[in-house]
Amino acid sequence: MKSFIERLSRSKYSPEPRDVVFTLPNVISCLRILSIPVIAWLVADRHLIIALVVLLISALSDGIDGIIARRFNQVSKLGQILDPVADRLLILCSVLALSIAGILPWWVLALVGLRDVIMGVLVFLLAQHDYGPLPVHFVGKTGTAMLMLAIPALIFGDVGTSAFFRVFHLIALSAVIWGVALYWLSGIIYLRQGIRLLAEDRPHE
Repeated sequence: MKSFIERLSRSKYSPEPRDVVFTLPNVISCLRILSIPVIAWLVADRHLIIALVVLLISALSDGIDGIIARRFNQVSKLGQILDPVADRLLILCSVLALSIAGILPWWVLALVGLRDVIMGVLVFLLAQHDYGPLPVHFVGKTGTAMLMLAIPALIFGDVGTSAFFRVFHLIALSAVIWGVALYWLSGIIYLRQGIRLLAEDRPHE
């Protein structure tokens, strides 16, 4: 898969991000963000099949905008912000919708929401000291990827009521729990890194 993407992008490494706004990848990312409330409403209202279709289109667009950005040298600083923001919003809004639909317990939403609030405060504090976003840790990537896979799996597991769907639901729920655990573990790692940077930036008395 990696070599396939590299061939499409004609480059092994991503180009340096440019300070541009109006690019096709950024437009796709914005459309992806706009689709998130639609997905959440469909899930909350239990239009699960349609929600899965829209979610699939959104996921495909996430891969397409990255390929376009690398192949046509449209990697931008804004795009590097929009992508993780879209992922966080999709996870949070999907968990909220799944909780409203009675598919997920509310404590999962509380854990995900609290972690994102803490990370938001950390990013704000770091920005006050002229620090950009912290480097992405592989634990964070793994947790986000697991949640991004577990959410549609959980939606699919609630489509039917047969034994197959009940077992699928339990497997997907287990993946969500593991994803939340990794999500929090990465949050702790980022928090320690951020606190260390803030402590080093404090004027010595």
